[in-house]
Amino acid sequence: MKLSTSEYFIREVLISLKRNNWMSFASIGTVAVSLFVLGVFLTLVLNMNRMASQLESQVQISVYLTDDLKNSRKDTIEEDIRALQGIESVKYVDKEEAIERLRERLGDQKYLLDALGEKNPLPDSFEVTVTQPALVQTAAEAIEKMTGVEEAKYGQDVVEHLFDITRLMRIFGLILMVLLAGATIFIISNTIRLTVFARRKEIAIMKYVGATDWFIRWPFLLEGVVLGGIGGIVAALVLRSFYAAMAAKIYSTLTFFPLMPQYPFMNYVGVAILISGMIIGAIGSTISLKRFLEV
Repeated sequence: MKLSTSEYFIREVLISLKRNNWMSFASIGTVAVSLFVLGVFLTLVLNMNRMASQLESQVQISVYLTDDLKNSRKDTIEEDIRALQGIESVKYVDKEEAIERLRERLGDQKYLLDALGEKNPLPDSFEVTVTQPALVQTAAEAIEKMTGVEEAKYGQDVVEHLFDITRLMRIFGLILMVLLAGATIFIISNTIRLTVFARRKEIAIMKYVGATDWFIRWPFLLEGVVLGGIGGIVAALVLRSFYAAMAAKIYSTLTFFPLMPQYPFMNYVGVAILISGMIIGAIGSTISLKRFLEV
């Protein structure tokens, strides 16, 4: 592309933006709002994925041992568990520690344990964590078959439901993001179509005198990229402030809530929104211009 041609395209874009300043402002606002909604949902999905992944990684297998088991056998069971594939850690919890934990969990209702007197009905156990949540069921089934193990529990229903919810959330998030992107393209294409419609006679004349489709298309394409880019910048800046405010609000009440850290997370999201805005603007311009090039 020659320098003079590039200057012509840039000049046409600036003239169009100035000529249709209110329309351009409306386009930028529409793009910004659409991309902001898209960005909010993107950050929500990514944070939910992070939280689900952390919950999945914290799933433990509680291995309850039979009563009156010798210490040597307990050591053997621990070694056998550690030898299984995907085992990350194994912690022994004797019955005294187990009942102390129960007292702490009961809080003000710990007096309920007074009825037991000196008796401790809780068994010795191991707390087992795995490297991947998908290995929990296989490991639990293998541990339960070991001699001296009474039961291996990991909250099967809870884990399975958690996996299902995580899977559905990711699928639903992807579908909704595609729908939002489609809606944004539709809005941009209709907004730019007004500009194209106002210049339809000029486009027709250029076609008749031999101008190529791409020569006619480039100024409108660049205009869409500029509108989408500016809208993306506005959306990214507003989203950054919104996320910072929401993070501060959440951390004031839930200090250890597993939110994605603002930096560099929001930088990546901002760049993604800016690029998305430019691509969507280019697609919207192309769609808007297609009918008017058929002369």
